[in-house]
Amino acid sequence: MARAQSTSNRTTPARVAGPRLLLLLSVLALMLIGLVMVYSASSVKAIDSGSDATSYLFDQVKYAAIGIAAALVLWRINYTLWSGKLVWAGWAVIVVLLILVAVAGRTDYGATRWLNIGPFSMQPSEFAKIIFIMMSAKFIWELRNGTSGGWLCVAKFFFIVLVPLAFLFKTQSDLGTTAICCMGIIAVLWLGEVPTKTVMGITALVVIVAIVAVFFVDYRADRFSFIDPWNDGEGGYGSGYNIKRSYYALAEGGLFGVGLGNSHEKYLYLFASESDFIFSIIGEELGMVGALAVIGLFLLFLYAGLRIAVSAPDGFGCMLAGGCTIMIAFQAFLNIACCIGVFPTTGKPLPFISSGGSSIIATLIMVGLIMSVSRASGGPSVYDRRRADLRIVRERS
Repeated sequence: MARAQSTSNRTTPARVAGPRLLLLLSVLALMLIGLVMVYSASSVKAIDSGSDATSYLFDQVKYAAIGIAAALVLWRINYTLWSGKLVWAGWAVIVVLLILVAVAGRTDYGATRWLNIGPFSMQPSEFAKIIFIMMSAKFIWELRNGTSGGWLCVAKFFFIVLVPLAFLFKTQSDLGTTAICCMGIIAVLWLGEVPTKTVMGITALVVIVAIVAVFFVDYRADRFSFIDPWNDGEGGYGSGYNIKRSYYALAEGGLFGVGLGNSHEKYLYLFASESDFIFSIIGEELGMVGALAVIGLFLLFLYAGLRIAVSAPDGFGCMLAGGCTIMIAFQAFLNIACCIGVFPTTGKPLPFISSGGSSIIATLIMVGLIMSVSRASGGPSVYDRRRADLRIVRERS
């Protein structure tokens, strides 16, 4: 009898196991779609550059394997370690890497965002997003626990999170990554129960800064040619060229697509067809049905991740899991919005799907952190305990 009871106690509650399974299934499905579409979208480009048609695919499999290994390790590590001293070591590494990018980074397509370390190349800003989420959650959690005063928390938040983020934006001129980081930080503030007026004020400030950054910088303002790419001042062959080709791809796909591998735009017409604009190739080859399936999987990921956050044992776990979930989902829908022409091009990859080593590894690391929170969520959540405390107060009164 005692043995049976012990087995029952180890059973994961349905409210925890369900979202965990949905999250894993959505990630697996998106990664499989990504591998297929990376091969389809990149084969022509690889052959044109003198490489094997499967070169991009093999690279993506390699990076995905590294990311999965990292996620599995993080899954087994207690997420509360990231609220202590360990996160400071990660922050220091990221700050050093961001400085190295500014000093000796590699410039591609007019942007200095990559760092070559021996035979390897990485984009440190992808990993900086994770540290910004961790640090934001740590400071808000300390404020809520009373271990850090209000003004001290604000000072830490400013110098440890906002200053490095501003440095990233200034040195790498990366508005897309900055916007994604800001969304993740705002999500942490929201989940951390920071007063609504404060969150709305910070959100409004971020929007104002983004508007100024777009409209007062010429090359960013040129991206608004997505509104009418055929009238970009160069007959559709200037700043509006790529979004125009994206429209062609999506229009050609129709409802059911032209068939897997039969894209026309991947024949060197659509730039970054295997990375930033891979969603357009999905729409062309798999049609609206395939594109909506991808959107549905990201919505499923968002739902499952937020369910895991709500079931977290404490506020730090809630902020960590929720912040990572919202950041990934926001980047996904930002990429899709750029491909379908409702937002200017930002150059951000589609999570789990686009070709790119730093992106897939960093995204899977965040999945590992979310799963670590889920692993510790067998007992009552922080919200359940609060409701129980309220009932006790009412009964005593």
